Amino acid sequence: MGKEGSVRRNFRVSVKTKILLVFLLLSVSALLITGILAFIQIGEVSRYALESSGTLGDRAVEDSTAAMEKDARESLLRLARDQAYISNIIFDRVSGEIEMMASYAASIQQDPSRVREMRFYLQDEEPPDRTLTTVLFLAPGVEKDIPVDERNAAGMMTDIFFPLYAADRNLAAVYVGTDSGMSFIYPWFTGMDASFDPRLRGWFANARQTGNLTWSEPYVDLLGHGLMMTCSKPVHNPTRDWFWVIGADVTIETINRNIIGTQVGNSGYAMLIDQHGNVITRPGLTSGDMRWDESFVTENLLQSSNQDLVRVAGEMISGKEGVVTVRFEGGDRFIAFAPVKSVNWSVGVVMPVDEVIAPALSTRASIIGASDETAAHITGQQEILRTVFTLAFLILLTVVVILSLIFSRYLTRPLEELKKGSEAIGHGDLDYLVDVHTGDEFEDLGISFNRMASDLKEHIRTLRLTTAEKERIQKELEIAKGIQQSFLPESAPSIPGIDLEGFNLPAAEVGGDFYDFIPVGSTSWGLVIADVSGKGVPAALFMALSRTLIRASAARNPDPVISIREANHSIYLDSKTSMFVTLFYAILDIRERSLTFVNAGHNPPLLLHSGSNGISLLKARGIALGVIDEVELEPVEVRLDHGDIVVLYTDGVTEATNEEDQEYGIERLSSILSKTRNLPAKEIISSVVSDISQFAGTRPQFDDITLMVLKVE
Repeated sequence: MGKEGSVRRNFRVSVKTKILLVFLLLSVSALLITGILAFIQIGEVSRYALESSGTLGDRAVEDSTAAMEKDARESLLRLARDQAYISNIIFDRVSGEIEMMASYAASIQQDPSRVREMRFYLQDEEPPDRTLTTVLFLAPGVEKDIPVDERNAAGMMTDIFFPLYAADRNLAAVYVGTDSGMSFIYPWFTGMDASFDPRLRGWFANARQTGNLTWSEPYVDLLGHGLMMTCSKPVHNPTRDWFWVIGADVTIETINRNIIGTQVGNSGYAMLIDQHGNVITRPGLTSGDMRWDESFVTENLLQSSNQDLVRVAGEMISGKEGVVTVRFEGGDRFIAFAPVKSVNWSVGVVMPVDEVIAPALSTRASIIGASDETAAHITGQQEILRTVFTLAFLILLTVVVILSLIFSRYLTRPLEELKKGSEAIGHGDLDYLVDVHTGDEFEDLGISFNRMASDLKEHIRTLRLTTAEKERIQKELEIAKGIQQSFLPESAPSIPGIDLEGFNLPAAEVGGDFYDFIPVGSTSWGLVIADVSGKGVPAALFMALSRTLIRASAARNPDPVISIREANHSIYLDSKTSMFVTLFYAILDIRERSLTFVNAGHNPPLLLHSGSNGISLLKARGIALGVIDEVELEPVEVRLDHGDIVVLYTDGVTEATNEEDQEYGIERLSSILSKTRNLPAKEIISSVVSDISQFAGTRPQFDDITLMVLKVE
């Protein structure tokens, strides 16, 4: 570089350091001035503040106590509403999940075809993955009488248990219990008490009694989760006499954490009661040492000896909201409440009144002795401070502006030089060099700029060479594509009573699929469709070799097994790259209206029978060509009737994918063929290719698409 070798200054100060020094100087100056002035005035202000604080104390307490009580009532009511809103969301979500599982269970009961064979695990049979498996538990005495079809149907609930449980972290477990004594519980666990019978549990009995979705009262969980609540709904199929109950567990600890776990001051708390006045949950509510099969009895506010508390509980269970003051627990308490409408429950927020007015009492102690004279003096001192601070600020602002203008000029000089250089580069002058000597990062930037211009010039030269080489390779690939396409038949042979068409759409410039029509005698034609392993130029070359050998062998031998074995022998001897080719070869006998075929590891073609919607696969045993020297091929003969359609295809058809990575598949191919079976063969192919393109959307074609359609007229 022309300027890179210039002598630099020995003393270098970075731009960051320069900026830091300037603003540090300004900041220190401002702080010193402000501090001196503040210290002068603070002593006087403090002396008078101590003398006047007493008088202000009583007045402040009177005003602030009333305001604090009003604010506390409003804040507690808002908190109760918020907690009720959150509760509604959680309970609605769990109820919605139960409704979804119940709907899914009803569809399984009504449609036996949805049931499939499954592997069921008991609690003493650990599955490979607990997170993907339910545990099957049988009530005592029902093992011999369990209906297999109901067991298989109920076991299908695993398919919906897994995603719902994974999506809702509030759920402790989801399950289905049947009137026949079975339980399918997700996720899998062990340690279930042998005497457990779902039909005797409250959630099962409540669902049976109400016939609709219901929430249980708190009970001791048999799985060791402490206090638990269950949302359940029955599903009944009278035709099969199946009665199931779908359930989802939510622990009291979860409700405490997510619904009423908000800290209210230092000693306030929240609670949740049901429509009967029972305390569902509150801080410290536990099952203690109770067993799962013992009844848990919770507190009922309607049965309290405190009539004020009973009156509040009555308003809560009636769906009202509000804030009242009640004396209980050794003092006056604010109780704010709001309804949880989704389950007809109510959220209550309790806070001691003393805790609300405590800040006001503290304020009085801190401002004792204040007076009107002190207030006036403080006001005067504040005016003086304000005037002095304003003048100091204006002076500092003026200094900063002047220094900033000077400093910005210093900074912009090298930037202007760099701007000229960038404009020159933009106009194509890659030989332009900037000249910056500031002894800091700007000088480094100038050197980097000059180096960039030189590198850019070299990069452009290299890019031109690379582009020319890519154009040459692309031209050669286009020529190869034309040569490969010339290997395929220009048109299908004209055969009386037969409508025959072929189609090939390579995924790249060249591909590995091919099809062919080979004359075999005077009344027969050989039909070939094949797919070479791999893609690109190697596959295209192997395709040309395979096509030539197969065509030569088929023309000499009317027997499909002999001709393909001979072709395989030649391909095996010539293949040195471990490549292979899958192939379907059939001989069409025009007089007999028959198709004799062999399949060397290829996709079995589809046969659409006339007069019906049936579609069958033309299967035959065989492996791909070029893998081993001697192959075993199974010859199969089928008769063709008027209206029959045979469709040959490669895996580029069925394995075409869309944006969601879903494959086109044999079922979709069969569907479009059934809809277009009355069209000519060429239009059937066009419909299939169009349907594949519509299915794939913006997903690019990743494999060759080859089709052959034979229609008996």
